[in-house]
Amino acid sequence: MKTFNVLLVFIICFTGLSAQQLSVNNLTTEHKINPIGVDAAQPRFSWKISATGNNVMQTAYQIRVSTNASFSSSNLVWNSGKVTSDESVLQKYAGNELKPGQRYYWQVKVWDNKGRESKWSQTAFWETGLLSPSEWKAQWIEFNADTGRYIPAPYFRKEFDVAKKIKKAVIYATAHGLYELHLNGEKVGDQVFTPGWTTYGKRLQYQVYDVTKQVQNGKNAIGAVLGDGWYRGSLAWSDNWGIYGKKLGLFAQLRIDYTDGTSSLIVTDDSWKATNDGPIVKNGIYYGEAYDATKNLTGWSKTGYNDSNWKKVSIGNYDFKLVASEGAEIRKIQEIKPVKIFKSPSGRLLVDMGQNMVGHIRLKVSGPKGTEITIHHAEVLDKDGEFYTENLRAAECELKYTLAGTGEEIYEPRFTFMGFRFIEVIGFPGTLTADNITGVVIHSDMQPTSHYESSDSLLNQLQHNIIWGQKGNFLDVPTDCPQRDERLGWTGDAQAFCRTASFNYNVAAFFTKWMKDVALDQRKAGEIPFVVPDVLNPQGSETAATSAGWGDVATIIPWTMYQVFADKDLLTTQYPSMKAWVEYIRAKAGDSMIWKGGSVFGDWLFYHPFVNDHTTPDGHTDHDFIATAFYAYSTSILAEAARVLGKTDDARFYDELFNKIKKVFINEYVTPAGRVGTNSQTSYVLALMFNLLPDDLRSKSAQFLVNDIRSRNTHLSTGFLGTPYLCHVLSDNGYTDVAYDLLMQKTFPSWLYPVTQGATTIWERWDGQRPDGTFQDKGMNSFNHYAYGAIGDWMYRVSAGLDTQAPGYKHLLLKPHPTDKLSFSKATFESAYGTVQSGWERKDGKIIANVVVPPNAKATVILQTVSAVTENGKSLSANKNISAVKTENGKTQFEIGSGSYVFEYAEK
Repeated sequence: MKTFNVLLVFIICFTGLSAQQLSVNNLTTEHKINPIGVDAAQPRFSWKISATGNNVMQTAYQIRVSTNASFSSSNLVWNSGKVTSDESVLQKYAGNELKPGQRYYWQVKVWDNKGRESKWSQTAFWETGLLSPSEWKAQWIEFNADTGRYIPAPYFRKEFDVAKKIKKAVIYATAHGLYELHLNGEKVGDQVFTPGWTTYGKRLQYQVYDVTKQVQNGKNAIGAVLGDGWYRGSLAWSDNWGIYGKKLGLFAQLRIDYTDGTSSLIVTDDSWKATNDGPIVKNGIYYGEAYDATKNLTGWSKTGYNDSNWKKVSIGNYDFKLVASEGAEIRKIQEIKPVKIFKSPSGRLLVDMGQNMVGHIRLKVSGPKGTEITIHHAEVLDKDGEFYTENLRAAECELKYTLAGTGEEIYEPRFTFMGFRFIEVIGFPGTLTADNITGVVIHSDMQPTSHYESSDSLLNQLQHNIIWGQKGNFLDVPTDCPQRDERLGWTGDAQAFCRTASFNYNVAAFFTKWMKDVALDQRKAGEIPFVVPDVLNPQGSETAATSAGWGDVATIIPWTMYQVFADKDLLTTQYPSMKAWVEYIRAKAGDSMIWKGGSVFGDWLFYHPFVNDHTTPDGHTDHDFIATAFYAYSTSILAEAARVLGKTDDARFYDELFNKIKKVFINEYVTPAGRVGTNSQTSYVLALMFNLLPDDLRSKSAQFLVNDIRSRNTHLSTGFLGTPYLCHVLSDNGYTDVAYDLLMQKTFPSWLYPVTQGATTIWERWDGQRPDGTFQDKGMNSFNHYAYGAIGDWMYRVSAGLDTQAPGYKHLLLKPHPTDKLSFSKATFESAYGTVQSGWERKDGKIIANVVVPPNAKATVILQTVSAVTENGKSLSANKNISAVKTENGKTQFEIGSGSYVFEYAEK
């Protein structure tokens, strides 16, 4: 008996230890952690595995879903049973039909190839949206007021009673314009700039808020304040305002579930009241905000407020699709304090935030009633140290605050954002200190997923600038810039930067949402407008101007997102749009295969010297060349997507079409000597990157590219379309040293030149501010423009060597490229399977490469050496976790499973 008890204890301890050695974490639903408001009929689940040991692979999983967190049998709606599979990313729910407005809880457990079984994971949940139009009982409410250009922000309110014990309370809300919702005197939720920006004429997002803790027994008050935002405000140029409509409106319903099983609805209807006699007297994304605190509506969203002077609302009637938010929510992400407060040479009171940021200022101030403070915003100072705003064009970027005179006052705007590093403060009462100013950074709340670091401080600052450029321009849509009278979803910028973006942050939800608007704004013939949402063409117009390299966003981003996140559903959703884009070009090009007139912007903002003699190389690339090259590229992507989706006929057709385009391209643009197009750098880059050259000419063309770079004293001349691929083409063709030379170049045009000038974000132009302090063209000179930050992709994938061979980083390619220009280069990335690490350092005559492969993934490692390689001091052959070792073409290649590894070899 004693022996049996000892054995039993051993079994119990071993089983517990085994479960601890294998666990499941980081559960997400539709790319999000515990999302509230999901419209998907079959939401998809993802998880990551933590495990001891190497070469760990999942062999099976089991998912269970319940309507309560106890997972009692009576509440289970789905149990997958044990599913033999190594898939742990985006696995579809396959249970009973989901109910609207219902919270569902889920867990997962896994088995691995070591014979271990995990415990059930911690509980995650998601909550469905309203799922069908019939679930909406609300009405659109509006304020009957002048619909002129600028009007004060309208406020809405209603009081209601709750007589029963509350189990749960949820609000579903959206607006024409931007809205801020309040309940019993407190703001609802932490999102800002709701409901976000979509193709409003075709779909409008709504948000879902759990307000159980805010609703109280007895009397309650609910209210909202609306701003112009993208719906009613100015967008683009001239007198372009009210594009989607000139009346602001609110659409919301509050569902209260009671413990007795009943429920009630509080909806927007004609029982609400409204006023525009409030403190926000003027607002606009480009303008800013004027706030008169002497008109504060103190207590307006609390019970008992005297609204006798408020007016009855009017009812609006609109018919378009409401969808639950699926992008990354917009939030106040961080706060920064001033690094310097000073007077300019002309005596202006300026504040340096130390970082070109996007968001707004929070002001703390005390002073007499009626005192007016004005704040202006700028990205840079001019050569004389003065406040520079000419590059803002017509955007006023202004805050006006009138004090209430009630003691210490705190003000921050609601319905505008600025791109700035410096502010000018006019009319501040007393002495301005850092305590009075706080910078509030706002952007889409995407999870940071990477870290890159090297031994060079300028290169590290470049990476910092790339990330801040993305922060500033990923505010619900991928904008070109955040400061001037533009801030639009330029498609060319987005496709150029999307791979780098997906390293810096988890952009799966962000791009899933935006790409649906790309498809909705695509015209019937297949053309993609310059910007999405499209505000440059009349709403409902049947045609739109398009351009090669911009419209190709339709193919490039879905394919890139599939490579990074293994999201096959995204590819399926976007496939009709991808195909329509290629078919549009095919119709334009006809049998000639040359897309004539297809490029409007060319290689946008490529660098060329400011000289007048015609013999100086200027880097110009023929527009029809660019259009035809991207025609071929999108066709090849479409063929690959068709293969993934099992569309074999399409795959075959577009493979053949690509080969036809390539044949004509070679005949039209490639000489027998290997010269390409106009001999510009971008000509060679696109031809080599898009596989448009005969194999026997690739090395010659690559050499011509290198010759051009060297002829410019190792400077680039590429623009928005050539730059993202430049260093990749060099590396792929044996010129990694030249790529490093370009990366480390400090004089313009180069990536590090702006860094040497104190930049904290990526510039729109290579020479936005020249060494003598003068500026480029004030009409097109943003200092926060992420497109050239696409070099970040090369820093991760080539310098540090962190890449993938299979969608979602299931099969990694770890291929670090050391250089004598750096002592180390390393990166980490939070993939769908877990943390990946790749990098190298030079130490004591050796190259040391550190790599980490997460459980349920594997990797091919390629090291730039034929010398003997060791792992943790032992030969590769002595390590049972390493296989398929081979040495060829100056490289050593092998396969590894999950785990941490340290490889060493002698430096050349």
